[in-house]
Amino acid sequence: MATFKLVISNPKSGVARQVEISGEDAEKLIGRRIGEEIPAKELGLNLSGIFGEEIPADAKLKITGGTDKDGFPMRPDVHGPRRVKILVSRGPGFRPKEKGERRKKTVRGNTISPDITQINMKLVF
Repeated sequence: MATFKLVISNPKSGVARQVEISGEDAEKLIGRRIGEEIPAKELGLNLSGIFGEEIPADAKLKITGGTDKDGFPMRPDVHGPRRVKILVSRGPGFRPKEKGERRKKTVRGNTISPDITQINMKLVF
C-alpha cells in the first residue's frame, strides 16, 4: 500500500496545508503525471474542513510536483517514474549561482510511483 503526503496550496488565500493519505485513495494517484487535474472528491478529501473556509464541492487538485523517498525532486520534462541524472541549467532541482551555469543533477520523472513520498498540488476552481 502506498502512502503519500499531499501538500495542497490555495492560490487565492496563499495558504498551504499538508494531508496524509493511504490505501485506496493513494492508489488512485499512482500513474498520474505533473499537470493532471484530479477531482478532490475522488481522493476522499474534504477541502472545506482542511482549509477552514468554504471551498466549492467541484474543486479540482492540479499536480505541480513532488519528491521521492530520498528527497529528489520531480521534474515535468523527464518522462516516466524513473530517477535519472540530467544536465540542468534551471528549474526544479537546481538554482544556478552564476549566469549560464549548468550541472548534472539527479531528478525524478514526472509520473507518480510508489517511490514518491510527497506530492505538491494546488486548488483549481
